[in-house]
Amino acid sequence: MTLALPLALPPALPPLTPSPRSALAFPQPPPLRRLRERFEACVARLLDPPRLELRIDVQHPPQSIETELDALHGRLHDPDDALSRCTALPSPCPARFPGLAFRHREADGEHYIYVEDVANARLAGYTVFNRLIEVDRRADRHARAPHSKYAPAYQGRGIATAVYELALAGCDGLQGADGTPFFLVSGARQSVGAHALWQALGRRHALRYVALRDRCMYDLGCAPPAAQRDHLGTRMILLGQGWSLARLGALGLLHRDARAGAEAANGPMRRRA
Repeated sequence: MTLALPLALPPALPPLTPSPRSALAFPQPPPLRRLRERFEACVARLLDPPRLELRIDVQHPPQSIETELDALHGRLHDPDDALSRCTALPSPCPARFPGLAFRHREADGEHYIYVEDVANARLAGYTVFNRLIEVDRRADRHARAPHSKYAPAYQGRGIATAVYELALAGCDGLQGADGTPFFLVSGARQSVGAHALWQALGRRHALRYVALRDRCMYDLGCAPPAAQRDHLGTRMILLGQGWSLARLGALGLLHRDARAGAEAANGPMRRRA
């Protein structure tokens, strides 16, 4: 008698998994079109930064301003420091700036105005009128580039505007080589607040755009094209007391050749190309 043995079933197979070397084991790249779009977006951000009129892109962190002003305030009251020998200036508007003291010093042709909040024993801020390396000796006798730093609590109160007005009026030692006030030239870059200050002063004083090239200034008029205003060599000038376009031309400080002015503004772009 023969016994029929049951047939053994084969063991269940494990679920299929891709080999560690299989392409299916790794995340797949995005479709080629999406990859190209991402690449083009990255390149655009690197090669095509937003255009800003007169390069209005300066931002000073508030904490760094406060730290610098605290250090300067200590120097103002250190009898062994040169800053302690600043001369006092009359307040441009005592009723508007109660408790603020204006102090002036000059070093190597550059002028510093420190504004101290005496009641609170702190420095509100300062403005420095720098010499420009971009102009020749004749212009250096009369032109200065102002730069300001004021603590956030004192911004927007018209303090820097009042200090600029002192320079444009040639007040108490803020004067050029022949005793006339300086005319002011904007820097290569500005903060939003500085640009607004210049535009406000331009409603009370003559404001022009110039192109700096080969240490000379070329007149670009009152409203050059937006693309030209963005060139690195394009600046603004403010004319204070005693200054006019005719006097700038007579002293050889401003060239009126429009074609030369356009070439001056385009020069930096060609050099970068």
